[in-house]
Amino acid sequence: MSGATILVADDDRSVRTVLTQALGRAGHEVRSTGNAATLWQWISDGIGDLVITDVVMPDENGLDLIPRIRKLRPGLRIIVMSAHSTLMTAVRATERGAFEYLPKPFDLKELLAVVQRALSEPVERSTVAARDADEEQLPLIGRSPAMQEIYRTLARLMGTDLSVMIVGESGTGKELVARALHDYGRRRNGPFVAVNMAAIPRELIESELFGHEKGAFTGATARSPGRFEQADGGTLFLDEIGDMPIEAQTRLLRVLQQGEYTTVGGRVPIRANVRIVAATHRDLRLLIRQGLFREDLFYRLNVVPIRLPPLRERTEDIPELVRHFLARVVEEGLPAKRLDAAAVQRLQTYRWPGNVRELENLVRRLAALYSEEVIGIDIIESELVEAAPAPQKEGEEDEDQDGSLSGAIERHLREYFEAHNGALPPPGLYDRVLHELERPLITLTLGATRGNQIKAAQLLGLNRNTLRKKIRDLDIPVVRGVR
Repeated sequence: MSGATILVADDDRSVRTVLTQALGRAGHEVRSTGNAATLWQWISDGIGDLVITDVVMPDENGLDLIPRIRKLRPGLRIIVMSAHSTLMTAVRATERGAFEYLPKPFDLKELLAVVQRALSEPVERSTVAARDADEEQLPLIGRSPAMQEIYRTLARLMGTDLSVMIVGESGTGKELVARALHDYGRRRNGPFVAVNMAAIPRELIESELFGHEKGAFTGATARSPGRFEQADGGTLFLDEIGDMPIEAQTRLLRVLQQGEYTTVGGRVPIRANVRIVAATHRDLRLLIRQGLFREDLFYRLNVVPIRLPPLRERTEDIPELVRHFLARVVEEGLPAKRLDAAAVQRLQTYRWPGNVRELENLVRRLAALYSEEVIGIDIIESELVEAAPAPQKEGEEDEDQDGSLSGAIERHLREYFEAHNGALPPPGLYDRVLHELERPLITLTLGATRGNQIKAAQLLGLNRNTLRKKIRDLDIPVVRGVR
């Protein structure tokens, strides 16, 4: 549709000027105002084919105006812009019936494309009922372009039951995204059930997911509901889906295809009324090529992919994240702290292999261990040196582990046996290998560093506090007088 009349409401004169010129060049007539009252008057008079409105205006919140516009003129499309760009802003705009949400500063080419789509698409989008929420309680923090795109994607998915695949490194917040999809979606009144595939013994996964009947196997003394049954009417979050064995993948695929399942040992089909959200840190396409993940299951789960960026790709969010975590630890009873500008700047240059989770743990340590009210760069430098993992080799993949030596041994054993035997290591092998390797390896590393625990922790990929605990637990002799 060309030659449309577009109503622009924004209290920033420069924004109104830019939009008026750009939309005018695109062939549209533009009426602009700096307040909600004038916008509402135009709409009440039947003027306008499209509305572009800011959220914060001097006389009324733009989001609060949307339901009134929708009630008076249901077919009028509304595009919302906001400099206060959070997940909740995107969700509220979508819930109230906005056609699209754009964060400021916006890309002019993208805005013109959205305008064209809004004027040409004939079908109204369905929306879910609005809900009140406390923005401060939202777990997803950040106003970087990468996070804004995630907010917009989540807002679009709130009124659907589409399967979602969340991909991201350890500590990026995959479960937080899954919870947001549930908490602000149409299944929010149902249960949210999370299950980590990597944490369940291979032989128990089917029973864990689908439940079992009494007598189905040795030790099954009573009927036990599975996670699908527990999540009925809600959301089932399958974390680390890449660690699911092939046999269980086949049964999960059957459930997704047929919409029903049977318990282990059961014969009566049970209807599966759940939304599936899966997550992984692994490259599922590589696992498919290796024969470790079913391609047909991948396409069933990967209807809407969401990639969570690592913290090193959105360092502009670090100051806001730090403020959020500092406020949270005060609520938990720890003393109030703040970081000076140099300390925050140093945090923005660090690589953050543990991502947001690592940053949160650092803030907790700062609040708990230091008496200074203002944390300076010297403290930050000492903490980052102690927390830094061993350098990662080129081409080496980040793993969703805690970075400990035991975690590395367990991970490599698992990967070796899966690659060569298609199975997990035999029971007890991991404990035997760990017992035989961990103590001599730590002892040799301490000897090579002349007892310097900071350097030894870096070489081993351990936090120094973890190394100290292992030295104590394993009764490893240390060189006195050396840190």
